[in-house]
Amino acid sequence: MNKTLRSLAYIISDYLAAVAAWVLFFFFRKLTIENNSFDDINLVFADVNLYKGIVFIPLFWLCLYWCAGEYRNVYKKSRLKDFLQTVIESFAGVIVLFFAFLLDDYISTYKNYYFTFALLLVLHFFITYIPRLILTWSTVIRVHNGKIGFPTLMIVSDGQKAESLYRSITNQEMSSGYKFTGYITPEGNNYTMLDSHMPLLGSFSDLQQIIEQKQIEEIIVVLDRKDENEIYNIIFSVQNPDIEMFMPSDRKDLLTGSIKLKAIFSVPLVRISQQMMSPWEFSLKRIFDVVVSLVSMTVLIPVYIAVAVIIKSTSKGPVFYAQQRIGKNGKPFMMYKFRSMYTDAEKDGPMLSNGDNDPRITPFGRFMRKVRLDETPQFFHVLRGEMSMVGPRPERQYFIDKIVQKAPEYKLLQKIKPGMTSWGQVKFGYADTVDQMVERLQYDLLYLENMSVATDIKILLYTFIIIFEGRGK
Repeated sequence: MNKTLRSLAYIISDYLAAVAAWVLFFFFRKLTIENNSFDDINLVFADVNLYKGIVFIPLFWLCLYWCAGEYRNVYKKSRLKDFLQTVIESFAGVIVLFFAFLLDDYISTYKNYYFTFALLLVLHFFITYIPRLILTWSTVIRVHNGKIGFPTLMIVSDGQKAESLYRSITNQEMSSGYKFTGYITPEGNNYTMLDSHMPLLGSFSDLQQIIEQKQIEEIIVVLDRKDENEIYNIIFSVQNPDIEMFMPSDRKDLLTGSIKLKAIFSVPLVRISQQMMSPWEFSLKRIFDVVVSLVSMTVLIPVYIAVAVIIKSTSKGPVFYAQQRIGKNGKPFMMYKFRSMYTDAEKDGPMLSNGDNDPRITPFGRFMRKVRLDETPQFFHVLRGEMSMVGPRPERQYFIDKIVQKAPEYKLLQKIKPGMTSWGQVKFGYADTVDQMVERLQYDLLYLENMSVATDIKILLYTFIIIFEGRGK
């Protein structure tokens, strides 16, 4: 059974479970709350709410599961994680259904609310989880037996260490699922100790092409100390967040608790996280972005008109200023802002603004920057999905190249969408030099490690305080 069919099996299972749980719950509810309905069973089948629920409620559950990422990487599901996730999903979904459809039921005592809630939760959880457990368990057994494997690429600059790691993995009593496709090296030079196990596929520069051609799902990185900075280029080059990346562990990793085991019997490896948030958190973040940007653009229509009139009447040039910025995965996009500088501001080449002392800024532009009015057209980019409400500041390629020379870890920021505001903007503010950009980087890297909708809301609240106090520049 391939991945598509396995995903379809989960979808069908979840759909039928949602239908069965609703029908059973509906009959129990009629028995306990509307007990007269069972005088004639036909009255239950004649109730249109039964059929509305059969049509719409399973679709609600499937949408919830899709947002939670249930149907991604179905071959890599964990039984324990699947159990906990099903508990959380069932609880969250039942709360929504309870308040949307069941709260207005006629009841004789408030205890009926607790009963109906608990009944629907228990029914839905068990009817959903048992088929999921069977599907997941059968997959895990096939992985351990070596019948299912994940195309694995080794990125190597320490051949001896890589060969030792390969032997440790392949000599395990139970398979971890690694199916070695080949290896690549910095210069494309082969290591004879690996050639007997797998072919040399190319060099670091061929990484993305090899991933696509070989449909790589797992990457194990074994680097020499002199090549450790290459890890940032590797992470940036791997644009598929579903690809899992690992490095062999050392004693420092054991002490810091960095090791994440794939299974109890697997070789200890350090997981290089590609997923900053879980799929449902990313879905929630996107919904949050769309709602906030739509509301903001609607409320700010009079402000947009007033700002456009003032810009046009106080300085020569267009109302909007367009400039290419770099977005997620290094993809460029044209970003629009209200023009706050004179039209010939960069006639001598790219320059950073030095705040209040910058003669290129118009008088009204200085005010707009204080209260961040010039950046409000970026709500449009948030709505289009090019930016997020919160994320690292989008920069020009010219300055990115300069930053990367001093801090190669900057490339990690390009794994997520840039934002209208950021932790770096709140804690550090605008940067006047490349050195200040590098200094601000530490806050944006902290954001990567602490990404959540709650963190976004906190950063937005601090941004509003800065705007209210006029501390922008």
